[in-house]
Amino acid sequence: MQDSREERTVGIIAGGGQFPRLIAQEARRKGLSTVVCGFHGNTDPELETLADAFQLLHLGQLNKLLAWFHEHGVRRLCMAGTINKPRALDFRPDFRAARVIFSLRTKGDDSLLRAVLGELEKEGFHIVSAADIVPSLRCPRGTLTRRSPTPEEWENIRFGWPIVTEMGRMDIGQCIVVRQNMVVAVECLEGTDATLRRGAELGGKGCIALKKVKPGQDERVDLPSIGLATIQNLIEGGYTALAVEADKTLFFDRDESLRLADKNKLAIVALPQE
Repeated sequence: MQDSREERTVGIIAGGGQFPRLIAQEARRKGLSTVVCGFHGNTDPELETLADAFQLLHLGQLNKLLAWFHEHGVRRLCMAGTINKPRALDFRPDFRAARVIFSLRTKGDDSLLRAVLGELEKEGFHIVSAADIVPSLRCPRGTLTRRSPTPEEWENIRFGWPIVTEMGRMDIGQCIVVRQNMVVAVECLEGTDATLRRGAELGGKGCIALKKVKPGQDERVDLPSIGLATIQNLIEGGYTALAVEADKTLFFDRDESLRLADKNKLAIVALPQE
């Protein structure tokens, strides 16, 4: 009976945005129980309405997070949603979280996530990709909009693709902005939306954005994502094209986003890794 209960339950470590809500909705549709742990200042408290058990913690309360999922008999865990990175600098870790952090040589996103995954697996949790629970969010390969990139836009995409790849390899960020074969802006602590706004301010109209998963990144967590807010930012900033990585990028509100992109002649392409 215990094994049966564990198979019918999924735990969600929930950040901000709509991804945790989509995971919880899909889990409920499949008849699964959902046990959710979110974070003050990041997770939407309304997510509680979709959860069988719900609590909010402060970032860094690792022992309480582990105890919560153990208490509710969770064995399968997924991570979904964003964490406000500047706000995350102010967190106060408990002893276990502090030990994990101080053991790291670098404090980039990928290093931290790998360390947290290691602690979860030590406790016997099986980590699954949230994207596998809602596979329809994965971005299909090809040109997604009615308009394809122009030859000049393709030239900039080919210029920027290896750069955003190498930037990810160094665990800096997932997004860059280019124009006329120059790097205009690079994502780091501030996140994609702020990077796009800064790129538009520096490069003016006609910029191109590229977003790609970090090479070697554990794809169970922190896959790149785009959605309606991304497309709105691109249009407001005068961007002409967006290139993302196919299959590994999550595309929220895809139909509405593509209609808006088509209306404003923004080209969106999803490319293979290489």
